[in-house]
Amino acid sequence: MPNDIKKVALLFSGGPAPAANAVISTCAISFINNGMEVVGIRHGYSSLIDYSKDRPLQEGQDYLNLTEKMLRRTRSKQGIIIGTARTNPGKFVSSPADLEDPEKTAPLQRTYDGLCSLGVDALVSIGGDDTLKTANKFKLFQERLPEGSKQIPVVHVPKTIDNDYKGIDFTFGYFTAVETLGTEIRNLHADAEAGRSYFIVESMGRSAGWLAYGAAISGEASMVISVEDITDDYLAPESTATRKVMDIDKVVGNIVKMMRYRQEKQGKEYGIVVLAEGLA
Repeated sequence: MPNDIKKVALLFSGGPAPAANAVISTCAISFINNGMEVVGIRHGYSSLIDYSKDRPLQEGQDYLNLTEKMLRRTRSKQGIIIGTARTNPGKFVSSPADLEDPEKTAPLQRTYDGLCSLGVDALVSIGGDDTLKTANKFKLFQERLPEGSKQIPVVHVPKTIDNDYKGIDFTFGYFTAVETLGTEIRNLHADAEAGRSYFIVESMGRSAGWLAYGAAISGEASMVISVEDITDDYLAPESTATRKVMDIDKVVGNIVKMMRYRQEKQGKEYGIVVLAEGLA
């Protein structure tokens, strides 16, 4: 860690995830133990994006000065000690050309000014795909500042219970989400068997089936279908190379086939089918 980094800001953005406080606390303590000050930015980018000299950031409301005493016994605490929000200062930047547009980069400028007002030397952003993109846009924005301007390096910590992150085996919160969903699926089994019925369980997972499959295995579901399972055999005629359309009749037919097999071959008139939300 460069010696010129004396103060670090931590920020959590996007949806909540189990173990959020463990990540925040462990990260903060590591910096504190190395002689650095740590600021916890409250509720994602929501305060930074509204920063101005007329509206300075307020301690307690917009940020917290994290100390070792404050962080004691927080690693297993529920919730997120610095809060979260989905505010995105890079929302209007969708191409490199947008970084040259002062109007589109205004939220990034206010974010930069807000961090500078706190004397921050580095930023740790914790979040999912959108937060990762924001971190990258913030870096690219700083590269276009006038020569000699302060640079705030950014380190991003991947966070998503979907576990759909390339380059990392497992994101924090994934296994807790699997365990929680698996428990609910096992609970549904009792009702399904008692009423000789089937339950459809929809899990998160827009573009990957990690959570759907993990929950299905944990909860002993009868069947699981995710976006990866929609191969050519299950595509509708109107599908193109760039836009795949699921043939719902074929997918439903496959589910019915499973149900009939369980009834006719195994004597089971009940079950659980887990579907990933990306199928919609």
